[in-house]
Amino acid sequence: MADLEKATRKAQEFRQREQQILDTALELFLEQGEDRVTVEMIADRVGIGKGTIYKHFETKNEIYLLLMLRYEEDLAAVFNSISEDDDKEKLTREYFRFRINDPARYQLFDRLENKVIKDHAVPELVEKLHNIREANFERLKSIVKARISEGSLEDVPPIYHICAAWALAHGAVALVQSPFYMGLIDEKEDFLDFLIEIGIRMGNKGQRRK
Repeated sequence: MADLEKATRKAQEFRQREQQILDTALELFLEQGEDRVTVEMIADRVGIGKGTIYKHFETKNEIYLLLMLRYEEDLAAVFNSISEDDDKEKLTREYFRFRINDPARYQLFDRLENKVIKDHAVPELVEKLHNIREANFERLKSIVKARISEGSLEDVPPIYHICAAWALAHGAVALVQSPFYMGLIDEKEDFLDFLIEIGIRMGNKGQRRK
């Protein structure tokens, strides 16, 4: 029993240290940019040796992908918290809020995705990431189809609505990260609410010229 308890405790400590490494890596990537952050820097901030990092992760690309997976899982949790009985605008509202409320993290993961795809890194994690995204996409598509059927949205392929939402969120993130444009806006929270409301109504029935 003592050996089992010891093994269980070691496994818990391993998982906790792994989580601490990921959290610290994310902090450093956001503070200094992922290209400037080394494995040594992550290890120093965690307070462990560089070799300990490699007991958990083989490469920085693996760290990148695990952080991206966590981001997509967080989005999936938002979607899963919304039931079919909820206001159909709620999912759209929460989608935009999720993307826009943490623009630095959004932009970081957008950059990291280009890096890992270019490097053909850790294909099993890339596949897992895509599977989560596909599930999120299907959730969005089901909501869009329901709103098209009830006559709320323009009757176009659901991908049009989804990509338009992504384009608005992507542009909004770039805007709120721009010191110039945000310097022109006094009420930033009010502006973000305004953007989200635009996103909710984008593609509504009757807006498209025939």
